[in-house]
Amino acid sequence: QVQLVESGGGLVQAGGSLRLSCAVSGSIFRINAMGWYRQAPGKQRDLVARITSGGSTNYLDSVKGRFTISRDNAKNTVYLQMNSLKPEDTAVYYCNTEGKATFLTPTYEWWGQGTQVTVSS
Repeated sequence: QVQLVESGGGLVQAGGSLRLSCAVSGSIFRINAMGWYRQAPGKQRDLVARITSGGSTNYLDSVKGRFTISRDNAKNTVYLQMNSLKPEDTAVYYCNTEGKATFLTPTYEWWGQGTQVTVSS
């Protein structure tokens, strides 16, 4: 069974940095895109950053130049380096992976359990 295990959240002062990691565990045939979403209390879940299997990336406008997404295909892991953090970055961050569990199964999306990021002013 495929699971996403996140780590790296926490409390940081404005201007600080955090690095989130998300490892895909279990048997998986193919991983396509991987990404990070975030959801603040009372708000919708937004895409923060996404990276394709070929390495193409896209970012939420408000994080461009501050956040960097990367992946290690050998480890089935995606990272989010967050610099120059602002209080408005405070949210629960969720890892997302799109892929196929086996050759015969359809493409599916898996979600991590979420990790809290809190930025104090």
